[in-house]
Amino acid sequence: MADSASGTPKKDDSSAPEFKFSDYKIEDYVVLLMFWALAAVVFAQFFSRYVLNSSIVWTEEMARYLLISVGFLGSVMATRKRAHIFVEIGYRFFPRKIGFIFSTLVDIIKIVFFGICAYLSIRIFPIMMRQRMVTVSWPMAVVYAPVLVGFVLMTFRSAQVAWDHWKSGYIPVVNDPNAPMPMD
Repeated sequence: MADSASGTPKKDDSSAPEFKFSDYKIEDYVVLLMFWALAAVVFAQFFSRYVLNSSIVWTEEMARYLLISVGFLGSVMATRKRAHIFVEIGYRFFPRKIGFIFSTLVDIIKIVFFGICAYLSIRIFPIMMRQRMVTVSWPMAVVYAPVLVGFVLMTFRSAQVAWDHWKSGYIPVVNDPNAPMPMD
């Protein structure tokens, strides 16, 4: 759009953030690819079932497994972006020092939880190598691999977030500009 008086182009004043590849990590791109693979499999399932009236047998099972993969690997993104849900009532009504202690404790609990889940995923992986999928003769470990990778990466990203919180003295509600300040 051009300014009618000077003929120079106007800048768009929209508040949309500029896209930068550096804002995204490798897991974001892997999840995007898996999501589009899921979309293609679901489309193939829909098309074969309702248009051709003859369902492709493996599509339902693969769609389920791709959805599991997207869920667990997408959780890595949520961990890195601090987008998992949490209860903020304690942060609002307790003093800052207690809020920081709670925030640190929650970070430690998240690291331990994801670490235990990663350990259990490692333990179950060899067992799933012997199991086979129903419609495709692949080991079930193919399904458990993204779960394992997801938990390992969630543990790693949680440790990164905890370190950032510790260095900056992060308290969720205090660092949110729209939230009311807690008591001092």
